Amino acid sequence: MSVNVNRSVSDQFYRYKMPRLIAKVEGKGNGIKTVIVNMVDVAKALNRPPTYPTKYFGCELGAQTQFDVKNDRYIVNGSHEANKLQDMLDGFIKKFVLCPECENPETDLHVNPKKQTIGNSCKACGYRGMLDTNHKLCTFILKNPPENTDSGSGKKKEDKKNKRVKENGAEKNNETAVLTELNPPRVEDDDDEDWGEDTSDEAQRRRMEEISDHAKNLTLSEDLERPVEDRVNLLFDYVKKKKEEGIIDSSDKEILAEAERLDVKILGPLVLTEVLFDDKIRDQIKKYRRHFLRFCHNNKKAQRYLLHGFECVVRMHQAQLLSKIPHILKEMYDADLLEEEVIFGWAEKPSKKYVSKELAKDIRAKADPFIKWLKEAEEESSGDDDDDEEDENIEVVYSKTVSVPKVETVKSPVEKDDDIDIDAI
Repeated sequence: MSVNVNRSVSDQFYRYKMPRLIAKVEGKGNGIKTVIVNMVDVAKALNRPPTYPTKYFGCELGAQTQFDVKNDRYIVNGSHEANKLQDMLDGFIKKFVLCPECENPETDLHVNPKKQTIGNSCKACGYRGMLDTNHKLCTFILKNPPENTDSGSGKKKEDKKNKRVKENGAEKNNETAVLTELNPPRVEDDDDEDWGEDTSDEAQRRRMEEISDHAKNLTLSEDLERPVEDRVNLLFDYVKKKKEEGIIDSSDKEILAEAERLDVKILGPLVLTEVLFDDKIRDQIKKYRRHFLRFCHNNKKAQRYLLHGFECVVRMHQAQLLSKIPHILKEMYDADLLEEEVIFGWAEKPSKKYVSKELAKDIRAKADPFIKWLKEAEEESSGDDDDDEEDENIEVVYSKTVSVPKVETVKSPVEKDDDIDIDAI
């Protein structure tokens, strides 16, 4: 029988399953022990070595553990019920398997024994971060890294590099091999030709391009090893520089590319709001619509970060913006930056992650007229088909002087174009 990897999820369509843990008690007296019969299958479903959850049980229970890898026997000393171990496994999954961002189990651990760090990356949402190494199991993981660890991948790259060097006839140590790749050795020639460096403009340009490409690759590798906070700060500096140089209006593609390079695309709207928005946010939404669309179109998580960034802007300019919150949200909605589902979810759950709990509640209270209208508009759009033609030309437009909506005859906003050509905007 299988169970959900994240047992707090009750969704019947949840696709991440694992076998229910089977435990068998063997021996008597001081020699009593619990064999986890299907630990290999359970660990495979979690994408972790079977030694990790077994050792985790030992740490939590204060018991010795034994691994007979050859015969697939994973043992915890003492007598322990399967249900108790299953509940304990939930703790392991939460700490060492689930992504802290999206809570999916599609994660890999990246162990660096030299730095004594354990990284965690998620294939589902792109999250990258570091594990808290306070748990006793982390000591075991650092001494017994998984096969996909950074040091392992580094060794594979090293092997490939050495193989290329050998094929070129330069079987030397790593340092010499690198130097050989960058600066090929001089070839002795019978004609005693001058092999001095080519100083032509074309040759110098070519060498500069090679050095630049090499530096870019090194920089990319180093940047991706940084914590997500550092990478977000790099993106912030990049966007701010574009604005200071006066080229921000035409830099939407470059900003998206930089966010993708740093692997922080979903956090892009949070950065853009900080750099591009102030108390003139309504005009700025129209001006920078294309910039935000590149991140938010069909990306609900990015849209949520846009709303969090919007809250931060309100916090900075409360006197000017609090009363305009319904109008600002409608501007974002009409610009196709936000979907109904995201707005409703945001409105229902005030968060103190970006602003105070009190301000978060106040912002949502101010947004309530727009939320109510949006729900009514959604209900009407899914109502009687006979009314579709009449309702086609109705939209709620907010007055600039009051907080309640008035009705004007214009095109309905509930009919969204899902196939937006961002480059054609």
